Amino acid sequence: MNIKPQYIAATDRYKDAATIYNRCGQSGILLPKVSLGFWHNFGYADPYERSRAITHYAFDHGITHFDLANNYGPPYGSAEETFGKLMVEDFKPYRDELFIATKAGYDMWQGPYGNWGSRKYLFASLDQSLGRMNLDYVDLFYSHRYDPNTPLDETLQALVDIVRQGKALYVGVSNWPLEALKYGNEYLKAHDVPLLIYQGRLNMLNRAPMEQGILDYCCEQGIGFIAFSPLAQGLLTDRYLNGIPADSRMAKNYFLKRDLLTPELLSQLKDYNAKAESVGVSLAEYALRWILEQGATSVLVGASSVAQLEKNIKVMI
Repeated sequence: MNIKPQYIAATDRYKDAATIYNRCGQSGILLPKVSLGFWHNFGYADPYERSRAITHYAFDHGITHFDLANNYGPPYGSAEETFGKLMVEDFKPYRDELFIATKAGYDMWQGPYGNWGSRKYLFASLDQSLGRMNLDYVDLFYSHRYDPNTPLDETLQALVDIVRQGKALYVGVSNWPLEALKYGNEYLKAHDVPLLIYQGRLNMLNRAPMEQGILDYCCEQGIGFIAFSPLAQGLLTDRYLNGIPADSRMAKNYFLKRDLLTPELLSQLKDYNAKAESVGVSLAEYALRWILEQGATSVLVGASSVAQLEKNIKVMI
């Protein structure tokens, strides 16, 4: 019988605590400057032992925040199931040291109740997520996207009631426009469930949350901000400086399209890389530091290997 060795977390995982955490808005929560995202590399198609090694390395180096969503995989739900297995096998003794987030908002199952922002969908999705992840509650639950057709009060009251029922400790919103964010923030404050954090796409190639005033609003209001796709799905690394590698995400031409790498973009990437080299860091580290310097609480990184994660967390020190 092949019995896996018991996971024992590194005893020095918090040795750099004074430098690796940022306060999340005006809350009592500290988040690591780099958080681990489960969007890619944790589904059924990915080797479980690799996912296990990545999460072990993350936690051993002070990354306490794991970010998931109901539809992460592929297929949908499989990233949460991978985490649920990890929870049972490895992380149960450390549950109170972890800050686990999941989301609902994109299509998850067939029919009229498996998408968007209705109360029925949010409650049903979170119940399913808790089952897949083998958790009694999540630390953070997001509305994953703005729903223009469901009354905002319905979505927001669902978030309030989810906290009051003990299914989540905090709530956040992701991909909401500024006016909806402002309304949601005031609604949640009035119902004694303050908005903890906003999640948005922010990187040196896509500065929409800055241009739209979202990041400034979060800073003014004491709302945390966490950036997803901080490396523009790998564009802001050294992977594409000399073309498209055969084993790269862009080579698959699915999430990252080949036609994005125009001569103009390649020139911009090389310029960023030269700036990174001039200060003695990699392009990825330069890009992650840039986001944190804009006032973000944390950056969400994915990882397809321990070596890749090791490079990206240098920004925490």
